[in-house]
Amino acid sequence: MFETKLSRRSFLAISAMTTASVAFDWRKISAHAAKMGPKTDYPTVIIGAGLGGLCCGALLAKQGIPVTVVEQHNIPGGYATSFDRAGGKFTFEVSLHGTSIHNNGPERLLKHLGILEKIQLVQLPEIYRLKTPDLDISVPQKDPEGYIRLLSEHFPSEAEGIRGFVRELVAVAEETDNYSRKGRWFKLIFKPIFPLQYGRMWNVRNKTLADLLNDHVKDPDLQDILAALWGYYGLPPSKLSGFYYAVATGGYLKNGSYHIKERSQDLSYALAGVIEEAGGKVLYETPAKKILVKSGAVRGVQLSGGKTLPARAVVSNASALATFKEMLPPDAAPGDYLKKLNGYKPSISTFIVWLGLNRELRGRIKGFSTHVSPGRGIEADYQSCIKGEVAKGSYSVSIYDNVFKGYSRPGTSTLMLLFLCGYEPWQRFEDDYWKGIKDAYHKEKERWTDILIQRAEKDVIPGLSSMIEVREAATPLTNQRYTGNTQGAIYGFEQSMDNAFMNRIDNRTPVEGLYLAGAWGNPGGGFVGVLMAGQKTFKKMMEDWG
Repeated sequence: MFETKLSRRSFLAISAMTTASVAFDWRKISAHAAKMGPKTDYPTVIIGAGLGGLCCGALLAKQGIPVTVVEQHNIPGGYATSFDRAGGKFTFEVSLHGTSIHNNGPERLLKHLGILEKIQLVQLPEIYRLKTPDLDISVPQKDPEGYIRLLSEHFPSEAEGIRGFVRELVAVAEETDNYSRKGRWFKLIFKPIFPLQYGRMWNVRNKTLADLLNDHVKDPDLQDILAALWGYYGLPPSKLSGFYYAVATGGYLKNGSYHIKERSQDLSYALAGVIEEAGGKVLYETPAKKILVKSGAVRGVQLSGGKTLPARAVVSNASALATFKEMLPPDAAPGDYLKKLNGYKPSISTFIVWLGLNRELRGRIKGFSTHVSPGRGIEADYQSCIKGEVAKGSYSVSIYDNVFKGYSRPGTSTLMLLFLCGYEPWQRFEDDYWKGIKDAYHKEKERWTDILIQRAEKDVIPGLSSMIEVREAATPLTNQRYTGNTQGAIYGFEQSMDNAFMNRIDNRTPVEGLYLAGAWGNPGGGFVGVLMAGQKTFKKMMEDWG
């Protein structure tokens, strides 16, 4: 029997867990904004045009607040971008595999901003395909019961546990979305009986994914299959928040997985367009160097050329570590806060190979995103990723032409091979890389590229090497170069048990007027996560302003 009396701290912790789908009363926010006085008194600078910064900037700009976004790259989006090769013959997606922007908070947010009508979400043929030495399955879209039946056919003795685990994921996701729609007074009045009303959320709040799996199934191979999406969150079951996995994966299973047509760059351009249409500015090829602070509050941002932009608020979509260690004055933030930041680890990074092929694969090879596991277990695969054992660990093959017809030009195909990767294997090249000395770095990059191509040819696409017209690769150093993310992290800080949802770092910082909006803050990484981070930060700013 659990204790039904809920402390303020526990209640706030549970509330924080639900920020992935924050409910907003837009009319109430607009009413508060009307009481702020002249909007010109609230100039805001956003550092970084990733999705979190763009989302926050779009919401602010629509309220009439002067917004200036500064971005070091020449396009918006951060990881939500694309690039051309071979004179535009191939356009490669930088990061997006699938997103759960559908029938949830992010979809409602994009609809409010007028963006949903400007982009096209295309349902993937399946959530993902999993290929192991003993199994080859495709997880069906919007059909949790079908997924249960599929796995039960392969593990009949574990059928009851499979059903319990999958239904728990979906139930946690449903409870979270339901709770997020409730108003503030409802939450305050009913908080003493929260564990009774939202028992699924309550029961999973302190569990790792490994704990959650052990509650339901015992077969190690089955546990690895049920945790196959661990790479979307960056940690193995022993380290990953069970709540985080349940909310995200339950949402995928119930609502499906989607791609943005033509590329994720379309979403980034649409968000930047909202800012500009509302009178804001997006300045490209404009790195921020320093955040200016006076009397404990931000006063502006100094750009790389020496120009200063005055600001009453600064929203950092950059790495939280870079923000506090490199951009702020040394004594601007309390020591205990800096100690806490230093105790968090940047998430895992990636090694990616993009391939432009000289023939069409659509319909010839099944599946869109095939996750290939060598069958050694997720914990072993994670260690291989951290160590850079590219010939051993799990990886994925994404055939984008299987998403929709016309993704590539006639007679061609577009592929992505992805290997999750720690920063350490590339750290030895770091000093020379930034000095422009890259011979040894390029040699190692080519070696890894050849290995991934050979593995994909053996496991998924026979004859792949003979089809390649264009090949490009990116390492954690590439990620850091284009996004500024410390160690090339793709999910900001790790979603570890001490920094996930209920414990996740707040987007409101101890420096007055300085906020985080992106993967490094709350709720965390992924397209859905950073969009919600931008929305959450906007809400905090409006609260602080009146």
